[in-house]
Amino acid sequence: MTNTHMPRHIPGVRRANQRGTARFDHAANGKNYGMISPRRILLWHVHGSWTTAFVQGPHRYLLPVTDERGPWGLGRCGRDWPNTEEVTVGALRDIEVDVIVLQRPEEIELAHRWLGRRPGVDIPAVYVEHNTPRPSAALTTHPMAERSDIPVVHVTHFNEVMWDNGTAPTRVIPHGIVDPGELYTGELPHGVALINEPMRRGRITGSDLLTRFAREGPVDLYGIGAQDFRPQGPTAHPVNGIADLRQSALHPEMAKRRVYLHTARWTSLGLSLLEAMHLGMPVVALATTEAVSAVPPEAGALSTDVTALTARFRELLHEPDLAVLAGKSGRQFALEHYGLESFLHRWDGLLAEITE
Repeated sequence: MTNTHMPRHIPGVRRANQRGTARFDHAANGKNYGMISPRRILLWHVHGSWTTAFVQGPHRYLLPVTDERGPWGLGRCGRDWPNTEEVTVGALRDIEVDVIVLQRPEEIELAHRWLGRRPGVDIPAVYVEHNTPRPSAALTTHPMAERSDIPVVHVTHFNEVMWDNGTAPTRVIPHGIVDPGELYTGELPHGVALINEPMRRGRITGSDLLTRFAREGPVDLYGIGAQDFRPQGPTAHPVNGIADLRQSALHPEMAKRRVYLHTARWTSLGLSLLEAMHLGMPVVALATTEAVSAVPPEAGALSTDVTALTARFRELLHEPDLAVLAGKSGRQFALEHYGLESFLHRWDGLLAEITE
């Protein structure tokens, strides 16, 4: 184990503003995460919501940054993340790194080139798989399937069982959510969905089902490319493609809507669904992938019968008191099963295991 005290000034390293409101102070909150000593973790900014939870731990998180700020060097991208440093590619060889958190196959070669060390061989590494397998649901071989030296961490049990993981050791660490608080008001009798690129991803994300829901009430859509969404078919009410908002602005807007709609057919468990439950929103969800385990029936509705889902959507739109009760049940379940403390505790256990 290398010395874990980061020098105060390293050329090419830019630290985060430590005044961030999203900071989770382990000592102040009295949490015990196995008393793991801080590690220096190299990871790329790939999935912002997942990273928001991950960087709440007690470690130092090194985010590669390139001049063009592209997908291989995005840095913080303006996010308020505690304990993070943006590190230029040129500075990486001069910084001690204890472990690499990989999220894309190409990062193995990048890490080798930038650090001069091979992930899983010269330096401990773990691979986080955020997605369901494609193109085949049960026959797709994972990119790490032949790497017994790099554990694969799946974010859902569904993903772990569907991927062909080969000889790679696997672990499931469910999502954790930085609790936004019970902001739900439901003052607008609308549904709301969060889908990135809803036109391009169409049936994968269930974007086509929004038309069915819009026969019962207005649906507001947020996410990348949401403003370009056009319903396929007649609707009695509008599907309003709005915008892609930062989380701090998005959560209050979500909480104003009466019902959260989860329409994905074949995606990993959406963090926006869990965030909606934390907000205290009732959810109407297609019973696919990990949603089957993440949404209890009392939180709203869970079914593969779209007619049943749209009927429940209509009921919740017209019964605000019922919507409030469903939202409270969902929030309690989400806090118990997708809380930040358990997420960080599980990660600390794995990091200690692979670095000691």
